[in-house]
Amino acid sequence: MMLIINEIKGINLPNKKDEEFLKINFDSLFSYEFADKQSYELDIMGLETTVDKEKYESVLFDITRSLDDKQTILTINKNIAEPIFLIHKLKQSETLYTNSLKIEVKKDIKASIVEVFVNSSENSFYAVNRKIQLEENASLEYVKVQDINISNSMTFALAVEQKNSSNLELFNFDFGDGFIVNSFENIINNENVNYELNALIKLFSNAATSNLIKTIHNEKSSNSNINFKHSLKDSSKAVFKAKSIVNPSALFSKAFQNCDTILLSDDATIIAQPHLEILIDELEASHGTTTGSLNKEQLLYLQSRGIKKEQAYDMLLEAFENTIKSNIKDEIIKEFIETYKREKYV
Repeated sequence: MMLIINEIKGINLPNKKDEEFLKINFDSLFSYEFADKQSYELDIMGLETTVDKEKYESVLFDITRSLDDKQTILTINKNIAEPIFLIHKLKQSETLYTNSLKIEVKKDIKASIVEVFVNSSENSFYAVNRKIQLEENASLEYVKVQDINISNSMTFALAVEQKNSSNLELFNFDFGDGFIVNSFENIINNENVNYELNALIKLFSNAATSNLIKTIHNEKSSNSNINFKHSLKDSSKAVFKAKSIVNPSALFSKAFQNCDTILLSDDATIIAQPHLEILIDELEASHGTTTGSLNKEQLLYLQSRGIKKEQAYDMLLEAFENTIKSNIKDEIIKEFIETYKREKYV
């Protein structure tokens, strides 16, 4: 039996005419006839499963829940010396996969998690929901690698809930050449919260990746820092839309947004829309975007020191990308990202 997303009754789908989804074309994905539907199960024994009844800002959550409203719960209630690695391999073609996971980090606990999404399938779609919940004084470093290849698609919707004095450091790495839409939402309703979202979007071929970020500060002394780097080749396209709202109740908060892009071909495209909505004076805030090519003067300087042009090119690009990778605190994760190769997992 064929499954077409557009024909699912009662589902609330993103519309490219909506402000949030302007410049993102879902038509071919939502009208595609998938041959099968599967719920991707985590290979971890003993995890609790519940029905996801929460309300989310992004309608992307509804895609997964309309097909399977079950949510697996991963609870971390003790300090873990090494990161938890979750490797997702999609192997079946013409299939719509769903997966929903809630990550709970208990009070005063420090943890780190890596999720990798790769595939050897063709014409498949992975609809992924994530909820991260940090209790008081909890700390989580969460790293996601997406390496979905051409003809495949993925939506990743993440919602965050942080209690007082909790710390969340997110890292998002997009390396593939498929169609990807990520949504990150954090409604900060507690004090002294720290929230960081770092991302490296490295695209080639006809890849299309969109990142939609919404952060709302409702309590005082909360910090958010959104930092994205794009490296775009061939005919790849990236969309970056970030909205940070600081309400009057969020005294002495900090809200930062930054998006830097290097275009490595004439056909690569970036659409960057940072947005700050500040409703208070007692805060620190800034946003900015830059778009350009590799610095010609730096290339010439390296060549004048006897370095070949191709090597100089790679050195400058690596330096640009390492500004994100170097922010990772866990040394095991940092080494994993620096040595990551798709071939190891497909």
